[in-house]
Amino acid sequence: MEDYEVNVKEYRKRNDKFLNEFETYLKKNKLSDKTIRNHVSNVDLYINEFLNYYDVTKMEDGMFEIGMFLGDWYVRKCLWSTSSNLKTTAASIKKFYKCMSEAGYVDSNEYKKFCSFVKEGMDDWISEMDDYNNFDEDDIFW
Repeated sequence: MEDYEVNVKEYRKRNDKFLNEFETYLKKNKLSDKTIRNHVSNVDLYINEFLNYYDVTKMEDGMFEIGMFLGDWYVRKCLWSTSSNLKTTAASIKKFYKCMSEAGYVDSNEYKKFCSFVKEGMDDWISEMDDYNNFDEDDIFW
């Protein structure tokens, strides 16, 4: 447990650098302050909370955990989840990994695969979220 906590602390400190670079990247693209805050907050949730929730995972190694995040964890842990903000969160994470790809932290070919993976999975993740949010106790078989 102690190693886990030490690693999480180390990775969060490391992730601050990536989040700062991402924020600068968004400012250079002339996004509004509110939009920048939303994107950074969405990415922070992904790289600092989700990627460290079950195990400690580096940002670079966590790109393809997005399916578990959007199709399960986000739906169950984020009570504000809707199809709209699920899409927005996915867009934020895609922008983040584009920035990380352009900065050389992740491979550009892997980033392209990641984008395809997100596009292909989106309908399923939205369906999972809708099923979870529209849960009916009458559907339980006792």
